[in-house]
Amino acid sequence: MNIKEQYKIIEFGEYGDERGNLVVAEGSGRDIPFEIKRVFYMYGSDDTVIRGQHANRRTEFVLINVSGTSKVKVDNGFETDIIELDKPRMGLYIPTMMWKDMYDFSADSVLLVLASEHYDGTEYIRNYEEFIREVKGGLEK
Repeated sequence: MNIKEQYKIIEFGEYGDERGNLVVAEGSGRDIPFEIKRVFYMYGSDDTVIRGQHANRRTEFVLINVSGTSKVKVDNGFETDIIELDKPRMGLYIPTMMWKDMYDFSADSVLLVLASEHYDGTEYIRNYEEFIREVKGGLEK
């Protein structure tokens, strides 16, 4: 499958007036394609830091740079793509079994992450070679 068919860019509704802007992201299949079970955010990184560097067997994610910018490299084991998160109304949906690297954080970056599962360290694949073996091994079945 083409990598661009696996991840998805989500444009959230943005509403604003003289008071400022409001961005709305609703879960359970409306804007976010899953029930949100965990929320976390990263800040204080800079353009030399690489975060992520893992894949997940069960967890799906939506990444939103609510402040500043960052880049995300996604890798399905066969292809890679780089997405720049540069608008607070933009989300990046990442399905299961997709390697992800977040990097090139601006000084004011706050990267919000919505997850479909509660944290379980056993479902993380933190070794790239193991990820490749699992992805390519799944095709042989």
